[in-house]
Amino acid sequence: MLPYIIRRVLLVIPTLFVIMAINFGIVQFAPGGPVEQILAELDGTAVSATARIGGPAGAEVGGNRPSAGNGASGDSQYRGAQGLDPAFIKSIEKQFGFDKPPLERFLLMLGNYATFDFGNSFFRDQAVIDLVLEKMPVSISLGLWTTLLVYLISIPLGIAKAVRDGTRFDIWTSTVVIVGNAVPSFLFAILLIVIFAGGQYLDWFPLRGLVSDNWEQLSWPARIADYFWHLALPLTALLIGSFATLTLLTKNSFLEEINKQFVITARAKGLTENRVLYGHVFRNAMLIVIAGFPSAFIGILFTSTLLIEIIFSLDGLGLLGFEAVINRDYPIMFATLYFFTLLGLLMGIVSDVLYMLIDPRIDFESRQG
Repeated sequence: MLPYIIRRVLLVIPTLFVIMAINFGIVQFAPGGPVEQILAELDGTAVSATARIGGPAGAEVGGNRPSAGNGASGDSQYRGAQGLDPAFIKSIEKQFGFDKPPLERFLLMLGNYATFDFGNSFFRDQAVIDLVLEKMPVSISLGLWTTLLVYLISIPLGIAKAVRDGTRFDIWTSTVVIVGNAVPSFLFAILLIVIFAGGQYLDWFPLRGLVSDNWEQLSWPARIADYFWHLALPLTALLIGSFATLTLLTKNSFLEEINKQFVITARAKGLTENRVLYGHVFRNAMLIVIAGFPSAFIGILFTSTLLIEIIFSLDGLGLLGFEAVINRDYPIMFATLYFFTLLGLLMGIVSDVLYMLIDPRIDFESRQG
């Protein structure tokens, strides 16, 4: 299995390069950019996402094609540049690193990212790696606990539904699962706030933050309780629509295995139902469930939490990436893309290792690539 893992790890490099190159190329032709954002701020027409303008640190990352050698401000390709000194515009370009050709900027970016040097944010005057590490606890908390709870609920529920297929239990749990899947998580989050967070009825849970302001002064048991107290409503909102797919997938996988000949033979030999279910069926049925783990984790961690972070005032990676897109903060945009892509590729390798641990009959050595 080791040679296969080495091949997969080496394949990460060209895959990551292609993804970064495609996105860098798209950004070159996208309207707007950090220079135009600065000009719009000067003109009073900027649309920002709570980010403040600071002294932009010239991180060598992508952006719109810079105007080189403009003879007059009226000839500038930047909207809002009319009436401004061309030398001033060039100084802004230099601050952002746009005085270099796109290819040179891209190569510099890849060289820096290879050593996990993501430069500084254009508009926050702070190192990107520090921003990511600062926001990471919120996103990791939401993603990790949601994924864990989804699997802890969905797998036993799916098995129970498969064993009781067609019964009342199967019908009413399917109704609950389908209704839960149909309710958007952000809508359910608003309902939870109205009922439990002082919106209209009860005031049991806090509305913002991952911990209380006096968290440092609390004892460790009180800190743990405070942490989960703040997570209760966001996790509930994320869970309501997350376990439906995995529950039905688990049920269908078990139903397919239960009807196979080897299960009938095992029962004919006198094995107990639990021995048949967990000793023979479980290993085969769980393969397809494990296969979906990486995408489920990445999806919950980096996409499903954006609106939840906004609604519950949780300052995590989802909100950071959203603000970076709105503000054209390319160092944060490309750094988060790099991080998310790298993590997704590595999770694919983890998925294959889990395959082997669940079913040793899978032979990675015979696979090519």
